[in-house]
Amino acid sequence: MKNQRAKFKLSTIVIFFVCVVVLVALMITDVLISNTVSDNITKSLEEKAKIVSRTVARSHIVMDALEGEVHSNAIQEYTNDIQKATNTMFVVVMDMNGIRKSHPNPEQIGKPFVGGDEKEALNGREYVSISRGTLGESVRAFTPIYNENGKQIGVSAVGISVESVEKALGRSNRNILTVTILGLLVGIIGAVILARYIKRTLLGLEPFAIARILEERSAMLQSVHEGIIAVDKDSTITLVNKSALQIFKKAGLTQEPVGIKIYDYLPSTRLDQVLQTGNPELDEEQNINGISILVNRVPLIVNGEVVGAISTFRDKTELNQLAEQLTGVRTYAEALRAQSHEFMNRLHVILGMVKMKFYDELSDFIRSLVDYRNQELGSITQHIKDPVLAGFLMGKLSYAREENVDFSIGSDTIIPEPADPKTTHELITILGNLIDNAIEAMREMEDQTLEVNFQYSTHWLTIEVLDSGPGIPKEAQRQVFEKGFSTKGENRGYGLYLAAKSVGNLGGVLTIDSKPMLGTEFHIRLPYEAKGGKHD
Repeated sequence: MKNQRAKFKLSTIVIFFVCVVVLVALMITDVLISNTVSDNITKSLEEKAKIVSRTVARSHIVMDALEGEVHSNAIQEYTNDIQKATNTMFVVVMDMNGIRKSHPNPEQIGKPFVGGDEKEALNGREYVSISRGTLGESVRAFTPIYNENGKQIGVSAVGISVESVEKALGRSNRNILTVTILGLLVGIIGAVILARYIKRTLLGLEPFAIARILEERSAMLQSVHEGIIAVDKDSTITLVNKSALQIFKKAGLTQEPVGIKIYDYLPSTRLDQVLQTGNPELDEEQNINGISILVNRVPLIVNGEVVGAISTFRDKTELNQLAEQLTGVRTYAEALRAQSHEFMNRLHVILGMVKMKFYDELSDFIRSLVDYRNQELGSITQHIKDPVLAGFLMGKLSYAREENVDFSIGSDTIIPEPADPKTTHELITILGNLIDNAIEAMREMEDQTLEVNFQYSTHWLTIEVLDSGPGIPKEAQRQVFEKGFSTKGENRGYGLYLAAKSVGNLGGVLTIDSKPMLGTEFHIRLPYEAKGGKHD
Protein backbone atom coordinates (compact mmCIF):
# COMPACT_ATOMS: atom_id res chain seq x y z
CA MET A 1 0.00 0.00 0.00
CA LYS A 2 1.28 3.43 -0.90
CA ASN A 3 2.39 5.54 2.02
CA GLN A 4 -0.49 7.81 3.00
CA ARG A 5 1.94 10.56 3.95
CA ALA A 6 2.79 10.95 0.27
CA LYS A 7 -0.79 12.05 -0.61
CA PHE A 8 -0.20 15.79 -0.27
CA LYS A 9 2.91 17.71 -1.31
CA LEU A 10 4.60 20.16 0.99
CA SER A 11 3.77 23.09 -1.32
CA THR A 12 0.09 22.12 -1.30
CA ILE A 13 0.01 21.87 2.49
CA VAL A 14 1.83 25.20 2.98
CA ILE A 15 -0.40 27.05 0.50
CA PHE A 16 -3.56 25.55 1.98
CA PHE A 17 -2.75 26.37 5.61
CA VAL A 18 -1.39 29.84 4.84
CA CYS A 19 -4.56 30.62 2.87
CA VAL A 20 -6.74 29.30 5.68
CA VAL A 21 -4.89 31.38 8.26
CA VAL A 22 -5.04 34.51 6.09
CA LEU A 23 -8.72 33.94 5.26
CA VAL A 24 -9.72 33.39 8.91
CA ALA A 25 -7.70 36.41 10.00
CA LEU A 26 -9.26 38.59 7.30
CA MET A 27 -12.78 37.34 8.10
CA ILE A 28 -12.36 38.15 11.77
CA THR A 29 -10.89 41.51 10.89
CA ASP A 30 -13.71 42.10 8.38
CA VAL A 31 -16.36 41.40 11.01
CA LEU A 32 -14.69 43.59 13.60
CA ILE A 33 -14.08 46.44 11.16
CA SER A 34 -17.59 46.16 9.68
CA ASN A 35 -19.19 46.39 13.10
CA THR A 36 -16.94 49.26 14.09
CA VAL A 37 -17.51 51.13 10.85
CA SER A 38 -21.26 50.45 11.02
CA ASP A 39 -21.41 51.84 14.53
CA ASN A 40 -19.30 54.83 13.57
CA ILE A 41 -21.43 55.62 10.50
CA THR A 42 -24.67 55.26 12.47
CA LYS A 43 -23.36 57.44 15.28
CA SER A 44 -22.02 59.96 12.78
CA LEU A 45 -25.38 60.29 11.04
CA GLU A 46 -27.21 60.46 14.38
CA GLU A 47 -24.83 63.16 15.53
CA LYS A 48 -25.38 65.02 12.25
CA ALA A 49 -29.15 64.88 12.76
CA LYS A 50 -28.74 66.14 16.34
CA ILE A 51 -26.57 69.06 15.29
CA VAL A 52 -28.99 70.13 12.57
CA SER A 53 -31.92 69.72 14.96
CA ARG A 54 -30.19 71.85 17.63
CA THR A 55 -29.34 74.48 15.03
CA VAL A 56 -32.97 74.73 14.02
CA ALA A 57 -34.14 74.77 17.66
CA ARG A 58 -31.89 77.74 18.44
CA SER A 59 -32.92 79.77 15.39
CA HIS A 60 -34.59 83.12 16.23
CA ILE A 61 -36.66 82.80 13.08
CA VAL A 62 -38.18 79.54 14.37
CA MET A 63 -38.70 80.91 17.90
CA ASP A 64 -40.29 84.15 16.69
CA ALA A 65 -42.60 82.27 14.30
CA LEU A 66 -43.75 79.87 17.00
CA GLU A 67 -44.57 82.80 19.33
CA GLY A 68 -46.45 84.57 16.53
CA GLU A 69 -44.12 87.48 16.15
CA VAL A 70 -43.54 86.61 12.47
CA HIS A 71 -45.57 84.65 9.93
CA SER A 72 -45.23 80.86 10.16
CA ASN A 73 -44.19 80.70 6.50
CA ALA A 74 -40.76 81.90 7.64
CA ILE A 75 -40.21 78.53 9.31
CA GLN A 76 -40.90 76.65 6.04
CA GLU A 77 -38.47 78.79 4.10
CA TYR A 78 -35.79 78.47 6.75
CA THR A 79 -36.09 74.67 7.17
CA ASN A 80 -36.07 74.13 3.38
CA ASP A 81 -32.76 75.98 3.19
CA ILE A 82 -31.35 73.94 6.09
CA GLN A 83 -32.57 70.67 4.56
CA LYS A 84 -30.92 71.43 1.21
CA ALA A 85 -27.68 72.61 2.87
CA THR A 86 -27.36 69.52 5.14
CA ASN A 87 -28.72 66.95 2.64
CA THR A 88 -31.14 65.50 5.15
CA MET A 89 -34.47 63.73 4.51
CA PHE A 90 -36.58 66.33 6.31
CA VAL A 91 -36.44 69.23 8.78
CA VAL A 92 -39.73 69.61 10.61
CA VAL A 93 -40.77 72.12 13.27
CA MET A 94 -43.90 71.42 15.35
CA ASP A 95 -45.68 73.30 18.08
CA MET A 96 -46.54 71.97 21.52
CA ASN A 97 -49.60 70.23 20.05
CA GLY A 98 -47.49 68.24 17.59
CA ILE A 99 -48.77 70.24 14.61
CA ARG A 100 -46.24 70.65 11.80
CA LYS A 101 -45.11 74.19 10.99
CA SER A 102 -42.78 72.98 8.22
CA HIS A 103 -42.39 69.93 6.03
CA PRO A 104 -40.70 69.00 2.69
CA ASN A 105 -44.24 68.41 1.39
CA PRO A 106 -46.15 71.68 1.96
CA GLU A 107 -49.41 69.78 1.95
CA GLN A 108 -48.37 68.18 5.28
CA ILE A 109 -48.01 71.55 7.02
CA GLY A 110 -50.68 72.06 9.67
CA LYS A 111 -51.18 68.34 10.14
CA PRO A 112 -50.04 66.33 13.20
CA PHE A 113 -46.54 64.81 13.21
CA VAL A 114 -46.59 61.11 12.16
CA GLY A 115 -44.52 58.41 13.83
CA GLY A 116 -45.50 58.51 17.45
CA ASP A 117 -41.93 59.02 18.66
CA GLU A 118 -42.25 62.75 19.28
CA LYS A 119 -44.07 62.65 22.61
CA GLU A 120 -41.01 62.61 24.86
CA ALA A 121 -39.55 65.56 22.92
CA LEU A 122 -42.74 67.53 23.68
CA ASN A 123 -41.96 66.87 27.33
CA GLY A 124 -38.53 68.54 27.03
CA ARG A 125 -36.25 65.55 26.23
CA GLU A 126 -33.69 65.48 23.42
CA TYR A 127 -33.11 62.06 21.78
CA VAL A 128 -32.69 60.06 18.58
CA SER A 129 -35.05 57.36 17.33
CA ILE A 130 -35.93 55.34 14.24
CA SER A 131 -39.49 55.41 12.98
CA ARG A 132 -41.62 55.54 9.83
CA GLY A 133 -43.41 58.70 8.74
CA THR A 134 -44.97 60.06 5.61
CA LEU A 135 -41.59 60.07 3.84
CA GLY A 136 -40.62 56.56 4.90
CA GLU A 137 -38.38 55.08 7.58
CA SER A 138 -35.74 57.41 8.96
CA VAL A 139 -33.34 58.15 11.78
CA ARG A 140 -34.84 61.08 13.68
CA ALA A 141 -33.28 63.58 16.04
CA PHE A 142 -35.68 65.53 18.30
CA THR A 143 -34.68 68.74 20.10
CA PRO A 144 -37.03 70.83 22.31
CA ILE A 145 -37.36 74.53 21.34
CA TYR A 146 -37.32 77.07 24.16
CA ASN A 147 -37.99 80.81 24.09
CA GLU A 148 -35.81 83.38 25.75
CA ASN A 149 -37.66 82.85 29.02
CA GLY A 150 -36.88 79.12 29.03
CA LYS A 151 -40.39 78.02 28.19
CA GLN A 152 -40.73 75.15 25.70
CA ILE A 153 -42.63 76.36 22.67
CA GLY A 154 -42.15 73.49 20.24
CA VAL A 155 -39.88 70.75 18.88
CA SER A 156 -37.52 70.52 15.93
CA ALA A 157 -37.20 67.15 14.20
CA VAL A 158 -34.51 66.26 11.66
CA GLY A 159 -34.67 62.98 9.75
CA ILE A 160 -32.04 61.07 7.78
CA SER A 161 -33.28 58.28 5.57
CA VAL A 162 -32.52 54.77 6.82
CA GLU A 163 -31.84 53.91 3.20
CA SER A 164 -29.05 56.50 3.16
CA VAL A 165 -27.56 54.89 6.26
CA GLU A 166 -27.71 51.46 4.62
CA LYS A 167 -26.08 52.82 1.48
CA ALA A 168 -23.23 54.26 3.52
CA LEU A 169 -22.81 50.96 5.31
CA GLY A 170 -22.95 49.13 1.97
CA ARG A 171 -20.18 51.31 0.54
CA SER A 172 -18.09 50.70 3.63
CA ASN A 173 -18.65 46.92 3.46
CA ARG A 174 -17.74 46.86 -0.23
CA ASN A 175 -14.48 48.67 0.54
CA ILE A 176 -13.73 46.21 3.35
CA LEU A 177 -14.55 43.24 1.07
CA THR A 178 -12.26 44.63 -1.63
CA VAL A 179 -9.43 44.94 0.87
CA THR A 180 -10.19 41.41 2.13
CA ILE A 181 -9.96 39.93 -1.38
CA LEU A 182 -6.72 41.82 -2.05
CA GLY A 183 -5.34 40.56 1.28
CA LEU A 184 -6.30 36.99 0.37
CA LEU A 185 -4.61 37.30 -3.02
CA VAL A 186 -1.45 38.66 -1.36
CA GLY A 187 -1.63 35.78 1.13
CA ILE A 188 -1.90 33.21 -1.70
CA ILE A 189 1.04 34.75 -3.55
CA GLY A 190 3.07 34.83 -0.32
CA ALA A 191 2.13 31.20 0.40
CA VAL A 192 3.31 30.11 -3.06
CA ILE A 193 6.60 32.00 -2.66
CA LEU A 194 7.09 30.56 0.84
CA ALA A 195 6.32 27.02 -0.36
CA ARG A 196 8.84 27.31 -3.21
CA TYR A 197 11.48 28.73 -0.87
CA ILE A 198 10.99 25.92 1.64
CA LYS A 199 11.05 23.32 -1.17
CA ARG A 200 14.28 24.80 -2.56
CA THR A 201 15.83 24.88 0.92
CA LEU A 202 14.93 21.20 1.38
CA LEU A 203 16.56 20.33 -1.98
CA GLY A 204 13.21 19.51 -3.53
CA LEU A 205 12.45 16.78 -1.01
CA GLU A 206 9.06 16.22 0.54
CA PRO A 207 8.79 15.88 4.36
CA PHE A 208 8.06 12.15 4.20
CA ALA A 209 11.13 11.67 1.97
CA ILE A 210 13.29 13.62 4.46
CA ALA A 211 11.92 11.50 7.31
CA ARG A 212 12.69 8.31 5.39
CA ILE A 213 16.23 9.49 4.59
CA LEU A 214 16.84 10.35 8.26
CA GLU A 215 15.53 6.94 9.35
CA GLU A 216 17.76 5.19 6.80
CA ARG A 217 20.77 7.29 7.78
CA SER A 218 20.22 6.54 11.45
CA ALA A 219 19.85 2.82 10.73
CA MET A 220 23.05 2.80 8.64
CA LEU A 221 25.05 4.74 11.22
CA GLN A 222 23.93 2.46 14.02
CA SER A 223 24.55 -0.73 12.02
CA VAL A 224 28.16 -0.10 10.94
CA HIS A 225 30.83 -1.76 13.05
CA GLU A 226 33.10 1.29 13.05
CA GLY A 227 32.62 3.96 15.68
CA ILE A 228 31.36 7.30 14.33
CA ILE A 229 31.35 10.66 16.09
CA ALA A 230 30.48 14.01 14.48
CA VAL A 231 30.84 17.60 15.66
CA ASP A 232 29.49 20.92 14.39
CA LYS A 233 31.57 23.99 13.59
CA ASP A 234 31.58 24.93 17.29
CA SER A 235 33.20 21.57 18.24
CA THR A 236 29.97 20.37 19.89
CA ILE A 237 29.24 16.64 19.54
CA THR A 238 26.11 16.17 17.43
CA LEU A 239 26.14 12.45 16.63
CA VAL A 240 27.54 9.25 18.15
CA ASN A 241 26.63 5.73 17.01
CA LYS A 242 26.35 2.54 19.08
CA SER A 243 29.79 1.21 18.13
CA ALA A 244 31.43 4.45 19.30
CA LEU A 245 29.53 4.31 22.60
CA GLN A 246 30.72 0.72 23.14
CA ILE A 247 34.35 1.76 22.62
CA PHE A 248 33.92 4.77 24.91
CA LYS A 249 32.32 2.56 27.55
CA LYS A 250 35.26 0.17 27.31
CA ALA A 251 37.52 3.19 27.92
CA GLY A 252 35.50 4.17 31.00
CA LEU A 253 33.54 7.03 29.40
CA THR A 254 29.92 6.48 30.43
CA GLN A 255 28.61 10.06 30.09
CA GLU A 256 26.17 10.81 27.25
CA PRO A 257 28.44 12.66 24.75
CA VAL A 258 25.89 14.47 22.55
CA GLY A 259 25.88 18.20 23.31
CA ILE A 260 29.33 18.20 24.96
CA LYS A 261 32.39 19.93 23.52
CA ILE A 262 34.59 17.31 21.87
CA TYR A 263 37.76 18.44 23.69
CA ASP A 264 35.96 18.17 27.04
CA TYR A 265 34.80 14.63 26.32
CA LEU A 266 37.93 13.40 24.48
CA PRO A 267 40.94 15.54 25.42
CA SER A 268 43.20 13.49 23.11
CA THR A 269 41.09 14.18 20.01
CA ARG A 270 42.23 16.24 17.05
CA LEU A 271 38.79 16.91 15.56
CA ASP A 272 38.98 20.54 16.67
CA GLN A 273 42.26 20.89 14.70
CA VAL A 274 40.57 19.38 11.65
CA LEU A 275 37.82 22.02 12.00
CA GLN A 276 40.43 24.77 12.05
CA THR A 277 42.65 23.51 9.22
CA GLY A 278 40.03 21.81 7.04
CA ASN A 279 42.56 19.04 6.29
CA PRO A 280 41.68 15.35 6.77
CA GLU A 281 43.79 13.07 8.98
CA LEU A 282 43.78 9.43 7.91
CA ASP A 283 44.87 6.22 9.66
CA GLU A 284 46.02 7.98 12.82
CA GLU A 285 46.43 6.15 16.12
CA GLN A 286 44.74 7.56 19.23
CA ASN A 287 44.72 6.40 22.84
CA ILE A 288 41.59 6.74 24.99
CA ASN A 289 42.26 5.78 28.60
CA GLY A 290 44.44 2.86 27.55
CA ILE A 291 42.25 1.79 24.60
CA SER A 292 44.12 2.16 21.31
CA ILE A 293 42.00 3.06 18.28
CA LEU A 294 42.76 3.70 14.61
CA VAL A 295 41.09 6.94 13.50
CA ASN A 296 40.14 8.76 10.30
CA ARG A 297 39.13 12.42 10.73
CA VAL A 298 37.49 14.28 7.85
CA PRO A 299 36.08 17.85 7.71
CA LEU A 300 32.49 18.39 6.51
CA ILE A 301 32.57 21.11 3.85
CA VAL A 302 29.44 22.77 2.43
CA ASN A 303 29.74 25.53 -0.20
CA GLY A 304 33.44 25.84 0.54
CA GLU A 305 32.90 26.35 4.29
CA VAL A 306 33.81 23.90 7.05
CA VAL A 307 30.53 23.25 8.88
CA GLY A 308 31.69 20.32 11.01
CA ALA A 309 33.88 17.25 11.14
CA ILE A 310 33.37 13.51 11.43
CA SER A 311 35.62 10.83 12.86
CA THR A 312 35.42 7.11 12.14
CA PHE A 313 37.47 4.73 14.25
CA ARG A 314 37.86 1.14 15.33
CA ASP A 315 39.42 -0.65 18.25
CA LYS A 316 42.98 -1.45 17.20
CA THR A 317 42.80 -4.78 19.05
CA GLU A 318 40.12 -5.92 16.61
CA LEU A 319 42.17 -4.67 13.67
CA ASN A 320 45.18 -6.59 14.96
CA GLN A 321 43.10 -9.76 15.14
CA LEU A 322 41.91 -9.25 11.60
CA ALA A 323 45.48 -8.55 10.48
CA GLU A 324 46.64 -11.76 12.15
CA GLN A 325 43.97 -13.72 10.31
CA LEU A 326 44.84 -12.02 7.03
CA THR A 327 48.57 -12.53 7.53
CA GLY A 328 48.02 -16.20 8.37
CA VAL A 329 45.90 -16.80 5.29
CA ARG A 330 48.30 -14.93 3.03
CA THR A 331 51.30 -16.76 4.46
CA TYR A 332 49.53 -20.08 4.06
CA ALA A 333 48.68 -19.24 0.44
CA GLU A 334 52.26 -18.19 -0.31
CA ALA A 335 53.60 -21.35 1.28
CA LEU A 336 51.25 -23.54 -0.76
CA ARG A 337 52.14 -21.72 -3.95
CA ALA A 338 55.89 -21.99 -3.31
CA GLN A 339 55.66 -25.62 -2.28
CA SER A 340 53.53 -26.43 -5.32
CA HIS A 341 56.11 -24.84 -7.61
CA GLU A 342 58.94 -26.61 -5.80
CA PHE A 343 57.06 -29.93 -5.90
CA MET A 344 56.46 -29.66 -9.68
CA ASN A 345 60.18 -29.07 -10.30
CA ARG A 346 61.09 -32.17 -8.27
CA LEU A 347 58.46 -34.24 -10.06
CA HIS A 348 60.14 -33.32 -13.34
CA VAL A 349 63.48 -34.52 -11.93
CA ILE A 350 61.89 -37.78 -10.76
CA LEU A 351 60.20 -38.26 -14.18
CA GLY A 352 63.51 -37.76 -15.94
CA MET A 353 65.28 -40.31 -13.71
CA VAL A 354 62.49 -42.86 -14.26
CA LYS A 355 62.70 -42.47 -18.05
CA MET A 356 66.47 -42.92 -17.91
CA LYS A 357 66.02 -45.84 -15.49
CA PHE A 358 68.37 -44.35 -12.89
CA TYR A 359 66.53 -46.15 -10.13
CA ASP A 360 69.35 -46.20 -7.59
CA GLU A 361 69.96 -42.46 -8.04
CA LEU A 362 66.20 -41.85 -7.87
CA SER A 363 66.01 -43.67 -4.55
CA ASP A 364 68.85 -41.58 -3.12
CA PHE A 365 67.26 -38.36 -4.43
CA ILE A 366 63.88 -39.10 -2.85
CA ARG A 367 65.53 -40.15 0.44
CA SER A 368 67.53 -36.90 0.55
CA LEU A 369 64.39 -34.87 -0.09
CA VAL A 370 62.53 -36.58 2.73
CA ASP A 371 65.44 -36.23 5.16
CA TYR A 372 65.95 -32.55 4.25
CA ARG A 373 62.27 -31.76 4.65
CA ASN A 374 62.04 -33.56 7.98
CA GLN A 375 65.19 -31.85 9.17
CA GLU A 376 63.87 -28.42 8.14
CA LEU A 377 60.46 -28.96 9.73
CA GLY A 378 61.93 -30.54 12.82
CA SER A 379 64.36 -27.68 13.40
CA ILE A 380 61.62 -25.04 13.31
CA THR A 381 58.96 -26.91 15.26
CA GLN A 382 61.52 -28.03 17.84
CA HIS A 383 62.64 -24.50 18.66
CA ILE A 384 59.62 -22.31 17.78
CA LYS A 385 56.71 -23.30 20.05
CA ASP A 386 54.29 -20.68 18.75
CA PRO A 387 52.42 -22.51 15.94
CA VAL A 388 51.45 -19.28 14.19
CA LEU A 389 55.04 -18.00 14.11
CA ALA A 390 56.36 -21.46 13.11
CA GLY A 391 53.89 -21.69 10.22
CA PHE A 392 54.84 -18.21 9.14
CA LEU A 393 58.56 -19.08 9.05
CA MET A 394 57.84 -22.28 7.10
CA GLY A 395 56.07 -20.22 4.49
CA LYS A 396 58.99 -17.81 4.26
CA LEU A 397 61.39 -20.77 3.78
CA SER A 398 59.36 -21.96 0.79
CA TYR A 399 59.20 -18.45 -0.63
CA ALA A 400 62.97 -18.03 -0.24
CA ARG A 401 63.67 -21.31 -2.09
CA GLU A 402 61.43 -20.14 -4.90
CA GLU A 403 63.50 -16.92 -5.09
CA ASN A 404 66.75 -18.97 -5.06
CA VAL A 405 67.77 -17.53 -1.69
CA ASP A 406 69.74 -19.68 0.74
CA PHE A 407 67.57 -19.07 3.83
CA SER A 408 68.40 -20.56 7.20
CA ILE A 409 66.65 -20.21 10.56
CA GLY A 410 68.61 -20.89 13.70
CA SER A 411 68.04 -20.84 17.44
CA ASP A 412 70.23 -21.92 20.35
CA THR A 413 67.26 -21.87 22.70
CA ILE A 414 63.62 -22.84 22.63
CA ILE A 415 61.33 -19.88 21.88
CA PRO A 416 58.17 -20.33 24.00
CA GLU A 417 54.72 -19.20 22.92
CA PRO A 418 54.11 -15.60 24.07
CA ALA A 419 51.62 -14.81 26.82
CA ASP A 420 50.00 -12.06 24.74
CA PRO A 421 48.77 -13.03 21.21
CA LYS A 422 49.47 -9.41 20.21
CA THR A 423 53.18 -10.20 20.46
CA THR A 424 52.86 -12.85 17.73
CA HIS A 425 51.20 -10.35 15.41
CA GLU A 426 53.95 -7.79 15.98
CA LEU A 427 56.68 -10.44 15.46
CA ILE A 428 55.11 -11.49 12.16
CA THR A 429 55.04 -7.82 11.09
CA ILE A 430 58.70 -7.36 12.06
CA LEU A 431 60.07 -10.57 10.52
CA GLY A 432 57.82 -10.45 7.44
CA ASN A 433 58.96 -6.98 6.47
CA LEU A 434 62.65 -7.57 7.24
CA ILE A 435 62.76 -10.93 5.37
CA ASP A 436 60.86 -9.63 2.32
CA ASN A 437 63.03 -6.50 2.25
CA ALA A 438 66.21 -8.61 2.39
CA ILE A 439 65.07 -11.05 -0.36
CA GLU A 440 64.16 -8.14 -2.63
CA ALA A 441 67.51 -6.40 -1.95
CA MET A 442 69.50 -9.54 -2.93
CA ARG A 443 67.80 -10.19 -6.28
CA GLU A 444 70.69 -8.73 -8.27
CA MET A 445 73.39 -10.29 -6.05
CA GLU A 446 75.37 -13.38 -7.00
CA ASP A 447 75.49 -14.56 -3.39
CA GLN A 448 71.98 -14.64 -1.91
CA THR A 449 72.23 -15.72 1.69
CA LEU A 450 69.76 -14.90 4.45
CA GLU A 451 69.93 -15.87 8.11
CA VAL A 452 67.44 -15.39 10.94
CA ASN A 453 68.68 -16.25 14.43
CA PHE A 454 66.62 -16.36 17.63
CA GLN A 455 67.86 -16.20 21.20
CA TYR A 456 65.59 -16.29 24.27
CA SER A 457 66.51 -15.61 27.86
CA THR A 458 64.26 -14.82 30.80
CA HIS A 459 61.81 -12.08 29.72
CA TRP A 460 63.86 -11.12 26.66
CA LEU A 461 63.93 -12.21 23.00
CA THR A 462 66.77 -11.35 20.64
CA ILE A 463 66.43 -11.65 16.84
CA GLU A 464 69.11 -11.16 14.19
CA VAL A 465 68.36 -10.85 10.48
CA LEU A 466 71.47 -10.99 8.27
CA ASP A 467 71.60 -10.82 4.48
CA SER A 468 74.31 -10.70 1.84
CA GLY A 469 72.70 -7.81 -0.04
CA PRO A 470 74.28 -4.59 -1.34
CA GLY A 471 73.91 -2.86 2.03
CA ILE A 472 72.38 0.48 2.92
CA PRO A 473 74.31 3.74 2.39
CA LYS A 474 75.40 5.30 5.65
CA GLU A 475 73.63 8.58 4.93
CA ALA A 476 70.33 6.71 4.42
CA GLN A 477 70.50 4.48 7.50
CA ARG A 478 68.92 7.13 9.73
CA GLN A 479 65.99 7.59 7.35
CA VAL A 480 65.11 4.01 6.37
CA PHE A 481 62.65 3.71 9.25
CA GLU A 482 60.74 6.85 8.25
CA LYS A 483 57.32 6.40 6.67
CA GLY A 484 57.49 6.60 2.87
CA PHE A 485 61.32 6.80 2.64
CA SER A 486 62.80 4.47 0.04
CA THR A 487 65.78 4.30 -2.28
CA LYS A 488 63.79 2.08 -4.69
CA GLY A 489 61.25 4.54 -6.09
CA GLU A 490 57.86 6.08 -5.30
CA ASN A 491 54.97 4.48 -3.37
CA ARG A 492 57.39 2.42 -1.30
CA GLY A 493 59.18 2.80 2.02
CA TYR A 494 56.61 1.23 4.34
CA GLY A 495 58.19 -2.15 5.24
CA LEU A 496 60.97 -0.96 7.54
CA TYR A 497 58.68 1.76 8.91
CA LEU A 498 56.11 -0.87 9.97
CA ALA A 499 58.82 -3.13 11.38
CA ALA A 500 60.25 -0.30 13.51
CA LYS A 501 56.75 0.69 14.65
CA SER A 502 55.97 -2.87 15.78
CA VAL A 503 59.28 -3.02 17.67
CA GLY A 504 58.31 0.21 19.39
CA ASN A 505 54.83 -1.17 20.22
CA LEU A 506 56.51 -4.08 22.02
CA GLY A 507 58.86 -1.75 23.87
CA GLY A 508 61.96 -3.12 22.12
CA VAL A 509 65.01 -1.75 20.34
CA LEU A 510 65.93 -2.08 16.65
CA THR A 511 69.45 -1.35 15.42
CA ILE A 512 71.03 -1.62 11.99
CA ASP A 513 74.56 -2.42 10.90
CA SER A 514 75.19 -2.19 7.17
CA LYS A 515 78.18 -1.75 4.91
CA PRO A 516 78.18 -1.34 1.12
CA MET A 517 78.43 -4.73 -0.67
CA LEU A 518 78.97 -6.53 2.64
CA GLY A 519 75.34 -7.03 3.59
CA THR A 520 73.05 -5.75 6.31
CA GLU A 521 72.35 -6.91 9.85
CA PHE A 522 69.26 -5.97 11.84
CA HIS A 523 69.43 -6.57 15.55
CA ILE A 524 66.20 -6.63 17.58
CA ARG A 525 65.86 -6.91 21.35
CA LEU A 526 62.36 -7.26 22.79
CA PRO A 527 60.78 -7.82 26.21
CA TYR A 528 59.09 -11.24 25.95
CA GLU A 529 56.75 -12.87 28.45
CA ALA A 530 56.27 -16.61 27.92
CA LYS A 531 52.81 -18.14 28.08
CA GLY A 532 52.10 -19.71 31.47
CA GLY A 533 55.23 -18.12 32.93
CA LYS A 534 57.51 -20.79 31.39
CA HIS A 535 61.23 -20.07 30.98
CA ASP A 536 63.03 -22.51 28.74
